Amino acid sequence: MESVILDWLNLVVRWTHVITGIAWIGSSFFFMWLDAHLEAPGPGKEGVEGELWMVHSGGFYEVNKFQAVPTAIPRTLHWFKWEAGFTGISGLILLAIVYYLGAEAFLIDTDVADLTRLQAVAIGVGTLVVGWFAYDGLFASRFGQQNMLIANTISVIVLCLVAVGLSQLFTGRAAYVHVGALVGIVMVINVFVRIIPAQRNLIAARNAGDEPDPTLGKRAKQRSVHNNYLTLPVVFIMISSHYPMTFGHPQGWFLLIAISISGALVRHWFNLRNASTLAIWPIPAAVVIFIAVAAWASLPTLQAERSAASAEAVSFSKVRSIVDARCIVCHAARPTYEGFDVAPKNIRFDAPAEVRKHAAAIKKTTVDTNTMPLGNVTEMTNEERQLLGGWIRAGANIELAK
Repeated sequence: MESVILDWLNLVVRWTHVITGIAWIGSSFFFMWLDAHLEAPGPGKEGVEGELWMVHSGGFYEVNKFQAVPTAIPRTLHWFKWEAGFTGISGLILLAIVYYLGAEAFLIDTDVADLTRLQAVAIGVGTLVVGWFAYDGLFASRFGQQNMLIANTISVIVLCLVAVGLSQLFTGRAAYVHVGALVGIVMVINVFVRIIPAQRNLIAARNAGDEPDPTLGKRAKQRSVHNNYLTLPVVFIMISSHYPMTFGHPQGWFLLIAISISGALVRHWFNLRNASTLAIWPIPAAVVIFIAVAAWASLPTLQAERSAASAEAVSFSKVRSIVDARCIVCHAARPTYEGFDVAPKNIRFDAPAEVRKHAAAIKKTTVDTNTMPLGNVTEMTNEERQLLGGWIRAGANIELAK
């Protein structure tokens, strides 16, 4: 009963996370596009920095951006914040449901680091808390304000080190998700601690009859630009759980860094294009990086495929014994592993034909990567993985019994 409730709760929270995330990312992309396409204002528009006309769904829209806070604050002022808030809240709940309540399966791998649930959760939460204060401290400091390029470089290097460190403590999937959670937390808190308060202070100064401090707007814009560049790396991390050849690779942290950089380059190209800058270099750079790391990561698998022809045939009886010892506790019509009422993704290995049917999935998650069994809770050995790989590469024959 408990696992059924958690499954449905997982679905509701994940769906909420995706919906609100789409809304947040959409507004971020739109306002970056809007800023880049502003034109010089027409005559008689005092205090207007730029203007823009748009057409959509049969309607025409005029937008004016003011150089500072307008002298008269409108009665209705629309704020874009709750998309970020609900994305952050749903993301943290999802992190707790999947990785903290299911720590033994999704967070901890004793072959990577022998951690207790409490230790692993403390490391995960501590990474998010310390990560935010380190980031905010850097960019709120005088050094960070006066040396933007250096501060940006430092923040990227530190994030890479976090990715490396977490990969030495958690499962590959959990390491990826915690890097994404850290970036997401930074983005959400930027909105509620740095961007929105700065905007409120500007409005309060105008209402009090004081001259608003323009540096508040500039600092809010800086954090908004950070959020914009971080969106595509976060989106990659959100979908990475479907691609075990990334997080399951022995150097998964390197793939995470490289693919995230390629995503940020794509975002940079969009921003340049929106600003009518014709530089095309970010796209080929992103493509080259992606293809290079994909080829490098796939090389061991390709080499194993080439050597498969000379390998000794593996009998299905050996495969059956491995599956029964390491996989059937979860992947069965009636799983016996605690927390699973039904087989994950409805993949079952009760009958030989079912094992053969899912041979490609077994190869991807158990042979090419070590992402299954989850957290290696059933302690599958490297020798067993090689035997499974040999059987699959030889054709996954279920008739060969000896």
